[in-house]
Amino acid sequence: MLLYILRRLGAGAVLTVLVTLITFLLLSTSLDDVAATILGQSATPETIAALMADRGWDRPVAVQYAEWLVGAVQGDFGQSVYNALPVGPTVLQRLGVTLSLIVPALLITVLISVLLGVWAASRGGVADRLAQVISLIGNILPALLLAIGLVVVLAVQLSWLPATGYTAPADDVLAWMRSITMPVIVLVIGGVASMAAQVRGRMIDELRRDYVRTRRTRGASTSSIVFKHALRNAGSPALTVMSLEFIQMFGGALIIEQVFALPGYGSYAFNASMQGDVPVIMGVTVWAVLLVTAVNLATDIANGLLNPKARVH
Repeated sequence: MLLYILRRLGAGAVLTVLVTLITFLLLSTSLDDVAATILGQSATPETIAALMADRGWDRPVAVQYAEWLVGAVQGDFGQSVYNALPVGPTVLQRLGVTLSLIVPALLITVLISVLLGVWAASRGGVADRLAQVISLIGNILPALLLAIGLVVVLAVQLSWLPATGYTAPADDVLAWMRSITMPVIVLVIGGVASMAAQVRGRMIDELRRDYVRTRRTRGASTSSIVFKHALRNAGSPALTVMSLEFIQMFGGALIIEQVFALPGYGSYAFNASMQGDVPVIMGVTVWAVLLVTAVNLATDIANGLLNPKARVH
């Protein structure tokens, strides 16, 4: 297992370098446009060339990337082109905001999806049809429309929750919970729609296996079969689905953060891409790749612990 983890970490490092290199190459073609945007109305070919020389953007791309990579390895991701704030601490702060939405949403999604999927698979009939209807509604309901609807009803009409804004949990836990309630609801509805269907399908397959019929003939209770055996065997694929759901929520946070005006990772990346803020774009790219790699690695390790047959060496 240790050798496998080291291999995966090495592969993650190589992937990070490749992704950031490609991103840097693509961004390097528009550095003159970034310089023009910074200069505004005073931009002329001469002033643009002077600014690029001052920032070192006129040097060979390979030299610029190597310099950035050395700094990134040391934890220095540079400064924002527009506000001179250090990229590393700002990215981590924004990432903390986004994770404070995704982690509670994912935990709630897993709990509801497992209960709903197990209930539908073990009961069948009306329960199964109801679970499928819930999944269908969640899949066809656009997240943007749902977010706007929640703001209109819960914030504007009922005044139960703040329409926009974010409070850090370190400042006020109750205010933090109020500020993330609607974003979490949006993420949970979309997550349950896909994950519950996966759990249901996997549980149905497990309950049809020979070992289940054998245990039934030996007098084992339904709850024992479902929770001690079938759910455990279905847990490994469910973990994979959970990791994919985490990544999907992370990508979908862009829409959620824009609607609710949250200072998160998605809105930070979006604004940087619109402005052509190269250091910020590179910083958010690195952390996105690292986060995905870490989630996938944690999922593989959890699968190995849950199912010894799936362990890697």
